[in-house]
Amino acid sequence: MVKWKAAAAFCCVMLMISSPSGASPAAGAKERKYYETRGEIVWEVPTEKKVIALTFDDGPSRKDTPEILKLLAEYDAKATFFIIGKHAERYPDIVRQEVEAGHELANHTFSHPFFNNRSSLDAMKKEIEQTEETITRITGQKPALFRPPGGYYSDRLIDAAKTFHYQVVLWSWNQDTEDWKRPGVHKIVNKVLRNAKNGDIILFHDFVAGQSQTVPALKQILPELKERGFRFVTVSELIGYDQVPHVNQ
Repeated sequence: MVKWKAAAAFCCVMLMISSPSGASPAAGAKERKYYETRGEIVWEVPTEKKVIALTFDDGPSRKDTPEILKLLAEYDAKATFFIIGKHAERYPDIVRQEVEAGHELANHTFSHPFFNNRSSLDAMKKEIEQTEETITRITGQKPALFRPPGGYYSDRLIDAAKTFHYQVVLWSWNQDTEDWKRPGVHKIVNKVLRNAKNGDIILFHDFVAGQSQTVPALKQILPELKERGFRFVTVSELIGYDQVPHVNQ
């Protein structure tokens, strides 16, 4: 069994914009069930298979992403990286490394704005399109998934994503590690291991201001979940295990 080690907790502010805790509906948005039953937003996947999806937001970063890639390779884990376009432009070599290692790349906007009720449809589309063009230019592959910064969702956001044929993906509500806050390695590890279940989508970040606690947390999380029999798959692979039919309207 993995020994959980406590670490000092630090306060931190994202270099770009701090993420709020948990996915949030923008003003006027419908309840989660509405979008989930229509297959318009995925939070997690109901399955009897022992599979789980690790996701990393806001990268790539020069420091943390390569370390994460090494750990994932060690545990034969595939993950989904939700890429910020401006960071991809800065580190195209790391983006290509992610693809070469068999991971999935997804769209997380170009500059990480929060899409609240004041955001225009055109502004959303521009952010999505810029990142799509950047990732496609670097890798030759068009992403299939989109995650809005901060998890803000609305009908307008869904319309913007549909314009580019994206599936909107958030994360399991019990698996927001809040690692961007640097709450302490123990808290990150505890959040994941206490709540892990089949079909979870776990939220991490591979870009964190200051000294990231994500990498040391993963060193405890990955071997423990593997010992429990979990297999680490990309989000697109996980969606393929969905056992609940949706009504698309």
